[in-house]
Amino acid sequence: MENYIVSARKYRPSTFESVVGQRALTATLKNAIATGKLAHAYLFCGPRGVGKTTCARIFAKTINCLTPTAEGEACNQCESCMAFNEQRSYNIHELDAASNNSVDDIRQLVEQVRIPPQIGRYKVYIIDEVHMLSASAFNAFLKTLEEPPHHAIFILATTEKHKILPTILSRCQIYDFSRITVEDTIAHLADVASKEGIQAEPEALNVIALKADGGMRDALSIFDQVVSFSNGNITYQSVIENLNVLDYEYYFRLTDRLLENKVTDAMLLLNEVLNKGFDASHFITGLASHFRDLLVSKDPATTSLLEVGASIKQRYQAQAQKCPLPFLYRAMKLCNDCDLNYRASKNKRLLVELTLIQVAQLTAEGDDISGGRSPKQVLKPIFTQPAAAQQPQAAHVTATPQPQPQPQPQTTPAQVARPSRPAPQEASPTPATKKEEKKIPQVNGRIGFSIRNPHPEEIAKQPESTTAARPTTQAEEDYIFNERDINHYWQEYAASMPKEQIAMAKRMQNIHLKLKDTATFEVPVDNEFVEKEFLSLKENIESFLRSKLKNRKITMETHISTPTEKTRAFNRLEKFQMMVEKNNALLQLKKTFGLELN
Repeated sequence: MENYIVSARKYRPSTFESVVGQRALTATLKNAIATGKLAHAYLFCGPRGVGKTTCARIFAKTINCLTPTAEGEACNQCESCMAFNEQRSYNIHELDAASNNSVDDIRQLVEQVRIPPQIGRYKVYIIDEVHMLSASAFNAFLKTLEEPPHHAIFILATTEKHKILPTILSRCQIYDFSRITVEDTIAHLADVASKEGIQAEPEALNVIALKADGGMRDALSIFDQVVSFSNGNITYQSVIENLNVLDYEYYFRLTDRLLENKVTDAMLLLNEVLNKGFDASHFITGLASHFRDLLVSKDPATTSLLEVGASIKQRYQAQAQKCPLPFLYRAMKLCNDCDLNYRASKNKRLLVELTLIQVAQLTAEGDDISGGRSPKQVLKPIFTQPAAAQQPQAAHVTATPQPQPQPQPQTTPAQVARPSRPAPQEASPTPATKKEEKKIPQVNGRIGFSIRNPHPEEIAKQPESTTAARPTTQAEEDYIFNERDINHYWQEYAASMPKEQIAMAKRMQNIHLKLKDTATFEVPVDNEFVEKEFLSLKENIESFLRSKLKNRKITMETHISTPTEKTRAFNRLEKFQMMVEKNNALLQLKKTFGLELN
């Protein structure tokens, strides 16, 4: 039985022409070889599986070829090329920096650099995953990298260029490898399938290319996996089943349900997807990508951005004609918001279901989808009443607060302004009642009805004398408060102060205010400096308390509190004398045992 070789190794490019998806970089390297303008250090960087190490090997093989072709490729027939193909060349050295990242490894490499090549013109050192070198190893490598012998060329390869020291970057020619496009990946996979005698549907290869995410090595590995699963006949259904990929059919069906406002069918379809083991996060991101593809399919000018097979592209174009542009805009916005909030959500399935419900309601009757803005979060009233049925009630409520007084002969303006019912006698509140009293309005006019915003019809019906007397009763109300109220909002103000005034906030939290009268309170302070700080905040504090307690007369006063008595520290003898005055037996105890105070 022959040894099996995976496709990623078996079909690894051996010439610049066979490298997939890096046409600009390979052309640059070939021109540099043809003109003899070779740098002493190169840096190949880019994502995994795009051909960095492969291009480094081809480059090393080509510059040592004794009889290169006219196209700038290696001949594969000379001794140097044959030694490279048989993996016995002493001119090309590969070092894995992930496992050889110490200073000793770099010093050993530097010692080998001095030895000239036996066959060919250059000794090429390929250092893979160079970002894994330690800082001391980089420093030991700097001098050799900047001024190597004329026969030495270094090719550094990495997937994380940002981790390399700037001093290393400045000594290299940098080549950035890009991700391989879906079209190039599909073409290469189709070529491999034809060489292996494998039947493969274009839609199936498209799914493999999308799953590889721009890496040819990943695409070939997935290809081998699917070949083993499907026994040499790669179909679209076998690929999505083996790779656990959501079928396009789910998204097409779901979009039809959403356009028809069928929330129930959409919820059942989501449940079917989740029961098959798919993650809700992948589902919602796939739905957002589906809406994006539908948007791209709306215009023939952007259809080229659609990375799907030919048959799937026709389905996208057909369904895109059913979707209004505002629907697609808002649906993508809702799916994107769901994706952003998915990680922080405690009930992730409910978040996805709410998103589907909102998308299903975008095309409901009565919703304005004329623009591309995101849907407004407005709750519409469920029960409505005709305007004619509400007018009698409104008139009744308006006339209820005050009955019209009976006209009397010789009515004076003073009599009109006087209340029609006798005012209740004001009883002086007891201390207990006054303590519990909170925010009782002081009304200067008559009570029992609102005088701030009277209805225009009431103004027209009232006599002129009443209208003339009204401005005197529209004064703003001042509410009564107690010490508990003002201390509560005092603490609230202290808690809302910025961090820069944390010392002042702590001081305010330890102060208990006292009322001098109904609207004036005192702030006890320790000294003049603290008093100045409170006076600088006086306007802000008064404004805050006035708005919270609804009293325009609140005034703050400060006074420096004086200690009731002055105390000083006592020494040990004085303390003992004070204790003897309270208990004379202590003195007798001291004499009996001959005790002394230390």
